[in-house]
Amino acid sequence: MRRLALAPVPPDPDLRALVRARLGDLGLALRVLAEDVTGLDASIDAVTVDLRGTVVLVLIGTAGRDLELLAHALAQRAWVREHMGDWLKLAPALGIESDAPVRLLLLAPAFGPRSLAAARAVDPEGIDLAVYRCVRNGAETDVLLEPVRLSGGDVAGHEDPTDVTAVPFRTGLTDADLGLSAAERRLFD
Repeated sequence: MRRLALAPVPPDPDLRALVRARLGDLGLALRVLAEDVTGLDASIDAVTVDLRGTVVLVLIGTAGRDLELLAHALAQRAWVREHMGDWLKLAPALGIESDAPVRLLLLAPAFGPRSLAAARAVDPEGIDLAVYRCVRNGAETDVLLEPVRLSGGDVAGHEDPTDVTAVPFRTGLTDADLGLSAAERRLFD
């Protein structure tokens, strides 16, 4: 039996595809409308819509740049809000509610205490946070997503913002405990 092991982060397009395939693991029902969208002078990894018609911007950050990711996301959200009317005129069938807020889903390898405090202070209900871990199972690379803050509340196990990177998965298992093939792992999804 192959064992899962941490893997290096793949290039952006590959990471986006892996994350897109795993968004449901966070318990969020998101439909991807567009990927790699040019927003305010930079790219938005994905523009999605939830079941209520709320736009959710998905932005993926790199290690050690979580606070920068939060600032980037807030700027992109402001830009999207300004252009929402145009989007609705161009594509009214997207399923977006015109008066719905624009939410953020930020993914990073870790969120430090300053990022967590800033997200709570800026928008306690409109910013969701999750950590991602890239893993290798034989020749396959996959990504595991673990919620930190969803719908304005801390997820159990992430209450201590000084130790976000050391928190195990919801099951309590660590990366070293998992020794499943890709087919076996899908049985638990």
